[in-house]
Amino acid sequence: MLEAMDLGCMRAERPLFKGLTLHVAPGECLFIHGRNGSGKTSLLRILAGLARPARGTVLWQGRGIAQPGNGYRGQFFYLGHAEGLNGELSAAENLRALRDAGGAAGRPADIASALREAGLAGKEHLPVRALSAGQKRRAALARLLAEFRPLWILDEPMTALDATAHSWLALAMDRHLRDGGAVVASSHQEIALKRAHRQLRLGS
Repeated sequence: MLEAMDLGCMRAERPLFKGLTLHVAPGECLFIHGRNGSGKTSLLRILAGLARPARGTVLWQGRGIAQPGNGYRGQFFYLGHAEGLNGELSAAENLRALRDAGGAAGRPADIASALREAGLAGKEHLPVRALSAGQKRRAALARLLAEFRPLWILDEPMTALDATAHSWLALAMDRHLRDGGAVVASSHQEIALKRAHRQLRLGS
């Protein structure tokens, strides 16, 4: 599904990593570990096509992700450190706007169901700025459930989540893997998955 070959990344003329090769198959999760500054976020941004590697290639289903017409942008969700939500809009309005911007068709019921599963029932129509940090994170993560995209690229998805939300996200990830999706995630906190997962450590 997703492959990277001989990736290299530089920061201020210093190599963060080089010669990195990885692959993620359907139904598989790859966890990225490493100390702060080892290049975890840089690697995830490269895999999402948001940054260019110093060298190497990223492939989606055998084709370079930068090739025109491969449709890669519509095949994954990327969640970084920021939630990427408009504070003046409600969680429901944010998810609807993000879905529409991505050109996806969907039903309002899908968004309502996703927010309810994320623990935001009764708060889905409040402005996002009125939510707690954990609730904002759950609103951003609810987008993963509102429409199916085969690849999730998640940078520290457990940030600001309590124990209940930890369990919910782990279950959501397991279900996504069961349904043939794939996940690449960095996390300083353990995510207990039942499905197949592997580890990649940077800076070791």
